[in-house]
Amino acid sequence: MREVAIVSAGMTPFGELWETSLRDLFVQAAREALENAQVSQIDGIYIGNMSGGQFVGQEHLGPLMADHLGMTGVPAARVESACASGGVALRTAFFEVASGASDLVLATGVEKMNDGADVTNVLATAADQETEVYHGVTFPGLYAMIAHAHMHAHGTTFEDLSAVSVKSHYHGARNPRAQFRMEVTLEQVMNSSMVAEPLRLLHCSPVTDGAAAVLLCPLERAAEFTDKPIKIRGSGLATGSLALADRPDPAFLDSVSLSTSRAFDMAGVSTADIDVAEVHDCFSIAELCVLEAMGFAKPGGAAELTQAGETKLGGKIPINTSGGLKSKGHPVGATGIAQAVEILEQLRGEAGKRQVKNATIGLAQNMGGSGASSVVHVFERV
Repeated sequence: MREVAIVSAGMTPFGELWETSLRDLFVQAAREALENAQVSQIDGIYIGNMSGGQFVGQEHLGPLMADHLGMTGVPAARVESACASGGVALRTAFFEVASGASDLVLATGVEKMNDGADVTNVLATAADQETEVYHGVTFPGLYAMIAHAHMHAHGTTFEDLSAVSVKSHYHGARNPRAQFRMEVTLEQVMNSSMVAEPLRLLHCSPVTDGAAAVLLCPLERAAEFTDKPIKIRGSGLATGSLALADRPDPAFLDSVSLSTSRAFDMAGVSTADIDVAEVHDCFSIAELCVLEAMGFAKPGGAAELTQAGETKLGGKIPINTSGGLKSKGHPVGATGIAQAVEILEQLRGEAGKRQVKNATIGLAQNMGGSGASSVVHVFERV
């Protein structure tokens, strides 16, 4: 396979973007990525999108988005893996370029969640309909069960969960594209409205609109488009049981562990080599579980890592410097690409007030549902 690089990126602000349509969000991000590389012709487009059909009534996104980008005729297709759709779109584009089939491919993600759909019901389509949703379980409910399992197994506390949110908002306050650009206190998190015990409002990611895009090409051609290419060193994808009850340990995310192992094997790295990481923190408990499944902490040890400040800017392994899904926002199909954009900016030294010093190798982990799918990418500054 050929070595592959990301040579440019584009991203909209994240938030409740009532005046901007699904297609216009996509075009804004994609056009920015193309203009930054001074590219007018590409070989393909992949669009991460969880549920355009239910959120805004629009399917068949490939030809629609290519047309509105002014690229009718270019191969384009939607990629879906629930909230991991963006990350899987990036992986699909990566392998198309690595295989030699194409040279210039856009990996994008877009979601418009605020146009009036019942968001709880739409997101519930990523859970097991027969064994979970039929009985009234929601995603906050599922992650509340994961939180209780983690608390029971490892002694994790309500304050531990809240510390994750405080850290994420500290980072998000320094991100001009984040949905919630403000810091919060531990007391504010712990006293916010109850959603699904023990999870409160400030433990949960928001409903978000947004889009992001990255342009991939063979590493050998990267100098044609940028003097700061970022190499994709590894990619790993894995699945687990869709239903939480079917997993041996609901507090341990098997798909995350397996996808991390595959990405690390391809990249030839370990957790000790990672300088900065974006991980899927749809709920605060998810960040703790992901860090443990990836091997950044032993089972039950991620809370201690967070409380010690090691996952904050200036710590041993800064996590979710963008603010994560919690503060930056979570337009589900776009999240995986937005994570790649953050790592790109970190490795290029372009992250401003949230810059990690001397970051050379970064990681992005994007997850679908309650952890039934996970995709991990390892990136390196060239």
